[in-house]
Amino acid sequence: MAQYLILIYEDESAWADGGQELADRMLKEHRAFGEANAAALRGGNALHPTSTATSVRTDAVGTVTVTDGAFAETKEALGGFYLIEADGLDEAIAVARQVPAPFGGVEVRPVRVLD
Repeated sequence: MAQYLILIYEDESAWADGGQELADRMLKEHRAFGEANAAALRGGNALHPTSTATSVRTDAVGTVTVTDGAFAETKEALGGFYLIEADGLDEAIAVARQVPAPFGGVEVRPVRVLD
């Protein structure tokens, strides 16, 4: 079995405008997703908004720059992830299709094992 990371990208402004009712509904949907896919799940979590991010970059000569905010400004930002185990990409996509992401979508990427 291989591991896959399901990255959840969504429009943060839609979340900010949604209020507590939306937050409660999404928590319920993610719990249901977790229960339905418990055999495949190996981990996962939600992330705080990109406004809380700190970027660290090192240039070609080794100079490190630390700045507030995410690397890139985009409409859809990384908001969370699930780590799953699946027999192949098709099975991973089948799990990813169930992830609640009403304001964006998900990306499925295989985890690279380095020996």
